[in-house]
Amino acid sequence: MRKLVYYVASTLDGFIAAPDGSYDFFPLEPDVAAHLTAAWPQTFPTFAHAQLGIASPPTGRFDAVVMGRATYDPALKLGVTSPYAHLEQYVFSRSLPPSDDPQVQIVDGDPVAFVRDLKQRPGGDIWLCGGGSLAGQLLDEVDELVVKLNPVLIGSGIPLVDRGFAAHRFTLTETRPFDSGVVVLRYTAGPR
Repeated sequence: MRKLVYYVASTLDGFIAAPDGSYDFFPLEPDVAAHLTAAWPQTFPTFAHAQLGIASPPTGRFDAVVMGRATYDPALKLGVTSPYAHLEQYVFSRSLPPSDDPQVQIVDGDPVAFVRDLKQRPGGDIWLCGGGSLAGQLLDEVDELVVKLNPVLIGSGIPLVDRGFAAHRFTLTETRPFDSGVVVLRYTAGPR
């Protein structure tokens, strides 16, 4: 069965974006960029592949990406309707109309039921791109958590997971520190 992998950057205090949704305080340090483009090339927008030296299409474990509307909005503001054209793209939104781009499906239904069904279909793993609200709704479906922990505190913003109190245990499976202070942490979900 396919896995749902929440792969995301976070601050030390557990935020994935500022209150306004911006994330420019997460610089892509050269030492981290080299690792991420080699290990996680599918998580970079298609339009950045040539600039970053990523083969097109990139190979890797993902063939689908799910995201919330706020995560999709920055691409739309740039006029990019298909930010991850190399992946099946699903955007969860109750306010967006159906996409004119055939590579993007707007999903206005229950994210949990949709992802459970998606996990049963043949294919590679599914990348949960963000944001915190969608991650909160899908937390019970997350099989793996990969956090790019950045050495910065911001005090408030969009949390890694936005939901009511519910403890979820994860097991640390890999730690990759970088000279820039970023640490990539990889976890698997505990028993459900």
